[in-house]
Amino acid sequence: MDPTVTVHGLTKTYGRRVVLDDLTLEFGRGVTGLLGPNGAGKTTLLRTLATTLAPDSGRIRALGLDPADRGQRVELRRRLGYLPQDPGFYPHFTLFELVDYVAILKELTDRRERHREVRRVLAEVDLADRARTRVRKLSGGMKQRLALAQSLLGRPDLLILDEPTVGLDPEQRMRFRALVSRLGESRTVLLSTHQTEDVAALCEHVIVMNGGQAVFHGTPAELAEVAAGQVWISTAPPADSHLFWRTSDGRYRTLGSRPPGATPAAAAVEDGYLLLLGQPVEVAT
Repeated sequence: MDPTVTVHGLTKTYGRRVVLDDLTLEFGRGVTGLLGPNGAGKTTLLRTLATTLAPDSGRIRALGLDPADRGQRVELRRRLGYLPQDPGFYPHFTLFELVDYVAILKELTDRRERHREVRRVLAEVDLADRARTRVRKLSGGMKQRLALAQSLLGRPDLLILDEPTVGLDPEQRMRFRALVSRLGESRTVLLSTHQTEDVAALCEHVIVMNGGQAVFHGTPAELAEVAAGQVWISTAPPADSHLFWRTSDGRYRTLGSRPPGATPAAAAVEDGYLLLLGQPVEVAT
């Protein structure tokens, strides 16, 4: 499938710190997961794609539009939805009032149609029965769903979600996955997360960032394949590995070289991700 978003040579620095380092990548319709450790540049990339942050250099093409051009940037904003990592709220607004306010900013001018759209997105995130509740009374998970509702206004062609499952309980996470997978059938969704299980469950493609660059781009199965033949189960902790942890059944899962007496295990997305980055794992006791 042809890409709907392309990034070429994107660079962004804060002082002497290089956050995006000549980044080049592309992705298309469907759900693409964005993984990476803290400080990898994920949020900076999402803010740049959402046109809230200008890069120092490089080019972006999204939905056939160039955000460096003012007129095209305005048109792109009409066609994208963005859930930032730390969404701001007006605590004294009701949920309906807040989403209605954002809908006005998104140029939904017909009052009847706008209110219909507000009710639709609140229903999408299971907050329809809370429409008259004031924002200050919401739990953290409800606020996260409210932020997601705002990003869905206008049925955007490009949806950019930064850590959208933070604060969601298991049932809410399941509903979120169902919603996002449905959205990905007809539009482009970029989902940044630290939850490899979310990527395995609903993403067709995955990009791994580290040090401001894309170090992997493929399917979740291909990311898991990075660890093929390097995942082991043993009854004792390995003596010479930092990539291991104690599982719920009391055995040890090790990534890398085979410990004495260990048996092979099937590789998962998380295994490939950890091996790709060489991340140390704290031993659970």
